[in-house]
Amino acid sequence: MAPRLIEKGQQSHKMVIFGAIFLLTTLLILYSSNSSNDIIYGSIHVAGRPRTVKTTDLKKWAGKEGYVPVYGNKSMLLHCRSCALVTSSSHVLGARAGRDIDASDCVIRMNDAPTLGFQADVGQRTTLRVVAHSSVFRVARRPAEFLNRTAGEPVVVFWGPPTKIGKDAKGTLYRLIQRVSMSHGNLSFFTITPSKMRKFDNLFQKETGRDRAKSQSWLSTGWFTMVLAIEMCDNIKVYGMVPPSHCGHLTEGTGRLGGWTQRKKIGAKKMPYHYYKPRGPDECVTYLTNERGRRGNHHRFITEKQVFGRWAKQYNITFTHPKW
Repeated sequence: MAPRLIEKGQQSHKMVIFGAIFLLTTLLILYSSNSSNDIIYGSIHVAGRPRTVKTTDLKKWAGKEGYVPVYGNKSMLLHCRSCALVTSSSHVLGARAGRDIDASDCVIRMNDAPTLGFQADVGQRTTLRVVAHSSVFRVARRPAEFLNRTAGEPVVVFWGPPTKIGKDAKGTLYRLIQRVSMSHGNLSFFTITPSKMRKFDNLFQKETGRDRAKSQSWLSTGWFTMVLAIEMCDNIKVYGMVPPSHCGHLTEGTGRLGGWTQRKKIGAKKMPYHYYKPRGPDECVTYLTNERGRRGNHHRFITEKQVFGRWAKQYNITFTHPKW
């Protein structure tokens, strides 16, 4: 009887161990699943607990070594006391902020966002325009709107993969930028160096805890523009950018949007993504779809805004229309 009792005891002991392992594995899977639902991509909070992130002194980034002139030997030496960073969001419509924007020392715009026809809301001056490689053709096709309607000697900075707009690549985009630069001597054209592009990637990882490439993310033009503004401006007033919580969040369920169900925050009414494209995609749909997108590369707009919110006090940034 004793050997049988020992054998049964050993079997019971093995069952307990197996059960404990099974339970632990199940809990880990559930925790991982719940965490992925609770985390806004790159958020500084994980399941309610703050994530440690490293901060970077962006003022030390300033310098001409990160920007290469497309034509001639000009240097990127812009410095302004007050800057108006005008986003492309439709929230600027009806703001009647044009005079305030133009009263700033420097006015910063993005991609092909126009001023003609929208002066009352977005002003008409442009000091710096930051253009993504995907917008080069649109800007080059209408230089009178995006390049000639500027005061003084404005700066245009093009960013994108070095293989597309790098000086050594000499592809179609770079040749186009060269031609436009040569025909607009009153402007200063620059591209961002490959080493500076890597620094932007490293900055994203330090501020969010996520590797941009491994997480299939594209940095937005807003990310590049905000960092450039911090480099060159003592004070920054941002027009049209919504806070990170504006659009609510996504949950799993039926009626899926990019694999997730959209749950908008109450009060987040439908608004066009761009102020100059009234029939374009909805702003919150665009933000939420990109934030949760996992197939192909996506912008992480909400994550970037969380970082901008942290930078606000450190770099004298204020947000208006809406205010937050």
